[in-house]
Amino acid sequence: MALQNIGASNSDDAFYRYKMPKMITKIEGRGNGIKTNIVNMVDIAKALARPASYTTKYFGCELGAQSKFDEKTGTSLVNGAHDTAKLAGLLENFIKKYVQCYGCGNPETEILITKNQMIQLKCAACGFVSDVDMRDKLTTFIVKNPPEAKKGSKDKKALRRAEKERLKEGEAADEELKKLKKDPKKKGSSKDGPAKVGSTRKKAGSSDEERKSPPRGLVDEKIEDDEDDDDIEWQTDTSLEAARQRIQEQLTSVTADMVMLSTDEKEKKAKATDKARDNSKVASPTVENSVAENGKTSQKKLVEEVRENLKKGISANKLQSFLGSLPGSAQEVMNALYEALLDGVEKGFANVISKKKSYLAAAVAQGEDSQLFLLRAIEEFCGKPNPTAVKEVALVLKALYDADLLEEENIVQWYEEGVAGSNKDSSIWKNAKPFVDWLQNAESESEED
Repeated sequence: MALQNIGASNSDDAFYRYKMPKMITKIEGRGNGIKTNIVNMVDIAKALARPASYTTKYFGCELGAQSKFDEKTGTSLVNGAHDTAKLAGLLENFIKKYVQCYGCGNPETEILITKNQMIQLKCAACGFVSDVDMRDKLTTFIVKNPPEAKKGSKDKKALRRAEKERLKEGEAADEELKKLKKDPKKKGSSKDGPAKVGSTRKKAGSSDEERKSPPRGLVDEKIEDDEDDDDIEWQTDTSLEAARQRIQEQLTSVTADMVMLSTDEKEKKAKATDKARDNSKVASPTVENSVAENGKTSQKKLVEEVRENLKKGISANKLQSFLGSLPGSAQEVMNALYEALLDGVEKGFANVISKKKSYLAAAVAQGEDSQLFLLRAIEEFCGKPNPTAVKEVALVLKALYDADLLEEENIVQWYEEGVAGSNKDSSIWKNAKPFVDWLQNAESESEED
């Protein structure tokens, strides 16, 4: 079955994850009874997560013809002879109006019907709630025939938990069966041991008479020792203190100081990043107080210097070396770059970031912790008096995630640190939560598949 990306704006993206089957139509009947049968309407509707009756009814409303969808047979019919290209264009309009998020364009949305009989689309990626134009004819049909309620995330988690418990119980039962099977084998081997020794002695004949077979008591002792060894579970203390103690015992006092454990390096890196983050937060007010000769702070100087080079049209490749030559910490440089890129922007931050992603790609490529620096720069920028930037933080995160500038692990780590940190009361975490939840749910669903 041929597949295509959902949404005409994503048709050129070879790695787009949301796909649907290409439409297949068939003309049936003659004269006044001629009809167009959309053969794979059920598969298309399943890919769009919308009832097939909605799309069929939409075709009828737009073409001014009668349409019917049979729930039992899955047949979608529209009166009249219509080209596949024309119906595909109408399906594209349906996707824009009733499937894609009006904020980020993601097709993973859910139809909500309010108490006032208004239709809304709630995005699972960015959390944006889109208001559907109620002047469309299909809205009346949707209100009268609302979609079936999906199982909530709590139900899904309960099912997963029950499945894991069932698997654990099955594994425990298998282990008990294995132990029961091993016990009779051991007893049989201990009983047959002396007999086998005697039989080999008989078969050996006169040539083996000079050799002495081990007495029966020794054979029994060996078998008992083997059984005891099977019951013993050997364990090695793998803690950090035990590893250090073993190194000190094996090496001399001179060489032991030269050995560095990988865990120490990770701890030092984590402490260094935490110190850099704390220093950037603590140093920011002190830096602002230390005014230079021209009356502006060093952080403002960084922003102005980056802004001037961006206005001159510096390339992304040259930007990387330019950022490395700037004074200040890596976090301060990233803060200055992000603020300079969004200079003068009051709304539509995600669109601006998508257009200027090449500069951020050059900055992120500088080191392992560059993605965390970028996330903290977003946090710093949203901390300023700009409510629009805070509201659009989920859209910005999704734009950077789709552009492969941010990885899921770093986003989740940044979010968890922020929620548990001193800035946990900021509204940025509330607005970023729907996107983080979507990332984690998408990962769990992919693991189940």
